[in-house]
Amino acid sequence: MTDADFDDEVLKSGLPVLVEFTADWCPPCRQLAPVLSAVAEEEADRIRVVQLDVDTDPRTAARYGVLALPTLMVFRAGEPVASMVGARAKRKLLQELADVL
Repeated sequence: MTDADFDDEVLKSGLPVLVEFTADWCPPCRQLAPVLSAVAEEEADRIRVVQLDVDTDPRTAARYGVLALPTLMVFRAGEPVASMVGARAKRKLLQELADVL
């Protein structure tokens, strides 16, 4: 995911989209990667999961006020509907996503 394709891939998506704002140097982001991969696979019919590197594509992170990493934001119908900061277990993430799916 990049700043250039964010609007088309996220805001115009027919499914809700979970965006992880991440960076290569972020240990909690690396810790969260297998959790997000599992959620993306298991919930593919209900939600898309994408990553945006804030170092290479900083405009979108600034646009949504991302100050800490990892930040997870759920977008539905072009609007952010949930925001979470920090790594978490898969079970906890799925519980938090249940409210917005």
